[in-house]
Amino acid sequence: MNKIYNNNSILRHNWSIEEAKAIIDQPLLDLVYQAQTIHRSNFPKNEIQKSKLLSIKTGSCPEDCSYCSQSAHHNVDLKKEPLISLEEVVHAAEDAVKEGATRFCMGAAWRGPTDRNIDQVCEMVEAVNNLGLESCVTLGMLKDGHAEKLASAGLNYYNHNIDTSEEFYNSIITTRNFSDRIDTLGKVRNAGVKVCSGGIIGMGETRYDRSEMLRTLSNLEQHPESVPINMLIRIPGTPLGNVEPLSHIELVRTIALARILMPLSTVRLSAGRAEMSDSTQALCFLAGASSIFLGDVLLTADNPGTDKDSKMLDDFGLKGETKITFKEVIKEVS
Repeated sequence: MNKIYNNNSILRHNWSIEEAKAIIDQPLLDLVYQAQTIHRSNFPKNEIQKSKLLSIKTGSCPEDCSYCSQSAHHNVDLKKEPLISLEEVVHAAEDAVKEGATRFCMGAAWRGPTDRNIDQVCEMVEAVNNLGLESCVTLGMLKDGHAEKLASAGLNYYNHNIDTSEEFYNSIITTRNFSDRIDTLGKVRNAGVKVCSGGIIGMGETRYDRSEMLRTLSNLEQHPESVPINMLIRIPGTPLGNVEPLSHIELVRTIALARILMPLSTVRLSAGRAEMSDSTQALCFLAGASSIFLGDVLLTADNPGTDKDSKMLDDFGLKGETKITFKEVIKEVS
């Protein structure tokens, strides 16, 4: 259970909740030391992947996710917008390249896309790839055949977070089941698209729920190549708008657990950074996070902004990633 991974490590897919909980409950410095040791065994030190996230269709989502400003169920002051044009996507992706991003993510507020939606998004994926960026989309649940179409267009990653533990899931979402999430991840994986899946903390869940969420992902037949960890952004008008804030130390613990359970996956410090100090983010990087989203806006929420991030990363001595694929990392570790 307490094994430190190295370049000869064997990936596990049979973690127990008792093991995961024992790891996350360690004294903080021991936990972070273990996570950073694993990180340095499998990733270049002092490198950060810079990504950009664009909302390509905003608002009016029929899902009732308690954390989301884009749900049609919540009374939120959000301008609803239809699917944006291919030209707007290309312009935003070009700006991302200039800012130093290597991955470009596109998110649409859908329960799931239609066949026509998929065709439109495939054009966007091809355009993003042509700029030399890794492409990622998050479109909700997929129908049969949709993942294959995205794969044919060259999509690199599909994001579909499981959000929390299966036990806590119905407390935050009632319009779909936890199994629907797992089913979509399976469709993506079977189509040959890399999986991006993580969750949100600070929604009123327990440390057990956070451990179980990550254990679920780590026990999939293949680990997600990308694991975003989001800190809840408390948005007025949503059911979680007034929830008690969670200590940022719990975020550090969660990131460290993700790094230990899934040693070759990119752990992404995602939503909530606008409310974090540089010191908190430094601890997150030390715990194994190695990816951030650039820009002033993250879908519809505040983000620190590229200038502020550039100064922070420079102060930390962190540089942009050297592109290397997940398969190449696995080959090096084998």
